[in-house]
Amino acid sequence: MQTQSAIVKKKELIPGQTTLLEIHAPHIAAKAQPGNFIIVRVSETGERIPLTIADADKARGTITIVFLVLGKTTALLNTLKEGDSILDLCGPLGKPTCIEPGGTVICVGGGTGIAAMHHIAKGHWRVGNKVAAIIGARTKNLLLFYDELSQFVHEMFVSTNDGSFGHKGLVTELLRNKLETDPTVSEVVAVGPVPMMKAVSLVTKPFGVKTTVSLNSIMIDGIGMCGACRVTVNGETRFTCVDGPEFDGHAVDFDELNARLATFKPMEKESMESYCKCAHHEKKD
Repeated sequence: MQTQSAIVKKKELIPGQTTLLEIHAPHIAAKAQPGNFIIVRVSETGERIPLTIADADKARGTITIVFLVLGKTTALLNTLKEGDSILDLCGPLGKPTCIEPGGTVICVGGGTGIAAMHHIAKGHWRVGNKVAAIIGARTKNLLLFYDELSQFVHEMFVSTNDGSFGHKGLVTELLRNKLETDPTVSEVVAVGPVPMMKAVSLVTKPFGVKTTVSLNSIMIDGIGMCGACRVTVNGETRFTCVDGPEFDGHAVDFDELNARLATFKPMEKESMESYCKCAHHEKKD
C-alpha cells in the first residue's frame, strides 16, 4: 500500500550521520513483519530508495526506520522534521524473515544494519527462541541500538575496533567463540555491510550452521519489474526485492553484489556534491 506519511518522531542517533524516524503509517504497520522493507521517495523528481523496517507498532500505527546520511536522497530525507510528511512510502515489501521456534539464534549486526537486525531479533524472542546479539562498530560512539536490544535478548556481545567498549576487534571473532562454545546454536542472522556479512558466512560455514543474510541491493521499483536488484544465489539470478531480501549466506555471490553496489558511486558522489553546494548557497542567501 502506498501512502503519504507523517513523521511523529525524529532522533539523530549519530549527529550528521545516522537518523531514526518513527513514521505514522498504519496500513504498513498493520502488516509489517521482521525482514520487510519499504521504498521511499522524498521529492517528485527524486529516486526511490529501500529502507529496512527497524520496528513496527501496530497499536500506534507506526513504523521505525534508521538510515545513514550517505547520498542526496538520504540528505533530503534528513531535512524533514517531526510533523512533516514523506511524499511516497510503499510497503511492506520483500519476504518476511522465516522465524520458527527452536534452539539459539545469533543475530549479528553492524552499522545501520543493527537497527534492521533488532526487528529480526525481537521476532525470534517473541516466539520463545534464545537470542544472542553480537553488534559492532568502529568506536563506542557509533554503536547503535544497544539499549533497545538489551531489553529482550538473552546475551549481548559487543565489539569495537578501537576497544572503547566491549571486545577489541571484529564481530566475527565473538561469533567464532560463541559457535565453538555453544552447541545449541541453530541459526545465525547477519545484517550489515557486505564485507561483514560475507565474513560472517565464512565463519559459520565450517560449523554447518544455517546462516541468513539480509541484502542491500540497489533497487528502483521494489516489486520485481526492473531487475536492478538482481543477485546471484547458488549460481542462479534472484531478485532481492521479491525473492529476498534474505538469502542463504553460504550461497550468495558477495563479490558480485559488492561490485554492483559500486556501479553508480561516481554519479552518487557528483549528485551529493552538487546538492551540498546548492544547500550551502541557500544558507548564505
